Amino acid sequence: MQDKILVIGSSGQIGSELVAELRSNYGDSNVIASDIVASNQIIMDSGPFEILDVTDSKRLYEIVKKHEVTHIYLLAAILSANAEKKPKLSWDLNMQSLFNVLDLAKDKIIKKVFWPSSIAVFGPNTEKIKTQQYTITEPNTVYGISKLAGERWCEYYFNKHNVDVVSLRYPGLIGWKSNPGGGTTDYAVHIFHEAIKNKKYTSFLTKDTTLPMMYMSDAINATLKIMQTDSGKIKIRSSYNIAGCSFNPEELANEIQSYIPDFKISYNKDYRQKIADSWPDSLEDSLAKDHWGWQAEYNMRKLVKEMIENLHKKYNC
Repeated sequence: MQDKILVIGSSGQIGSELVAELRSNYGDSNVIASDIVASNQIIMDSGPFEILDVTDSKRLYEIVKKHEVTHIYLLAAILSANAEKKPKLSWDLNMQSLFNVLDLAKDKIIKKVFWPSSIAVFGPNTEKIKTQQYTITEPNTVYGISKLAGERWCEYYFNKHNVDVVSLRYPGLIGWKSNPGGGTTDYAVHIFHEAIKNKKYTSFLTKDTTLPMMYMSDAINATLKIMQTDSGKIKIRSSYNIAGCSFNPEELANEIQSYIPDFKISYNKDYRQKIADSWPDSLEDSLAKDHWGWQAEYNMRKLVKEMIENLHKKYNC
C-alpha cells in the first residue's frame, strides 16, 4: 500500500520546501499539504491542499480519513520570538497540535509521526560549545519550554503506546524560498534579502552572538532520512541533535561582503538578544551520525554562496 503523507504547516519556512521534496519523492497526489492559511502557488497547484487548524482534532481526523493518511509531518508552531509575545496561545498551539497527532498514532489511525524540536530546549545553564545530546535542558522561553515538553511526550508515547515518532532538534534554518517565520535566528535569513535589495542590514543580535545554523536543504535531507530509516535504528525517541555550521552576524556579514562589497551591517539589539544568549554556540551530533548516518553538506561559505546566487535570481538582479 502506498504511504500517504500529510504535512501540517505547509505554508511555513520548512513546510513549503518539505512538501516540494516529498512530492518529488512520493508523487504529488500522495502528499497532502495543509495549513491554517493557503500555501504558495506552487504547492497549491501541484497537489492536494486542505485548510486545517491542527488544534481542531475533529477536522484533523476528517482529513486523515479522507486521504487515508499514514504519515504526518507536524510543522505547525509559533516560533521563539513570536511566542514570547503570545505565551498562552503559543503553548496551547504547540502542545495541543502534538497531542492531537500523537493520539492518532496511538489509536493506530496513522503509522508514523515526524515532529521537530529545536535548540530552544537548551537554556542559559547549558554548556555552550559542542552541546551534547544529553545535557542540562532548562529553557527560559515559551517556545523552548513547549519543545522540551514535546520531547518528553514523544518519548512517553513511544515507550507507553509504541508510537513510531521521530524528531530532530533543528538549529537556526536558512533558506531562500520563503520569508522568515518569527524565530530568533531569522536574522540570518533576513540579512540576505536586505543585502541584495538595500546593501545594508541592522542586526537585532550583537556582532559576536554565535549560534548553530543549518542550510534548509540539509534540514530537509535530515528530516527525510530519519523518517526513511528503519525504526530499529532510531535509539532516541525524544529528539536528536543535528549540527550544520555555527557563526555570528559579523562573520556572516564578512562572507556576504565577498559577494556584495558595499554591503554594510549595523547593530541594534532587542529582546531577542536575551533569547539567543540562552542558546548554544554549537551542537555535538555524533549519535545522529552513528545511529542513522546523518551528515551535513553545507558550511557557512557554501551556504552564503547558495543564498546569494538564488536570491539574485529571485530579485532579478
